Amino acid sequence: FYTSLGVGAHLEAWGVPPDRITELDWWESVELLGADFRITAAPSQHFSGRAAADRNRTLWSSFALRGPSHGVFFSGDTGLTPEYEEIARRLGPFDLVMLEVGAFHPAWGYIHLGPDNALEALRLLGGGSFLPVHWGTFDLGIHDWDEPAERLIELAPSLDTHLLMPMLGAPIEP
Repeated sequence: FYTSLGVGAHLEAWGVPPDRITELDWWESVELLGADFRITAAPSQHFSGRAAADRNRTLWSSFALRGPSHGVFFSGDTGLTPEYEEIARRLGPFDLVMLEVGAFHPAWGYIHLGPDNALEALRLLGGGSFLPVHWGTFDLGIHDWDEPAERLIELAPSLDTHLLMPMLGAPIEP
């Protein structure tokens, strides 16, 4: 289990053995044993915690994955942040960029991207095939469950990227 600082205690409480947990600070990396594969924690903009009593007691991160031939970026929940330019400079380029696009509202701009801000984040990250994630999963947004995907399809003709929009549950190979 590779996670952000402070999350290990939660995993241990759920029964994960401590020797299977690696916590990472922003910009820290770990090489997987026996593989040419690196995971790096990177900045992200969101609050952490599961209840009011534990708000912001752990780090919130995005993750960059790098193998011998390809790089992948996974945002997790996040708001739009200029840190994406630094992520691109230090950890890019990315062949695949997975950005959250769901449960968005203008008032949530600092903690969730939504489709339009995800496209700006993709630009700041230097592009790559774009797989929108974190939409249609939980009924948290004040919008139709499919609005994030519909908005991206609406914008697709103007995009200068490879938009990956598989049918729900369908496997893809970018």
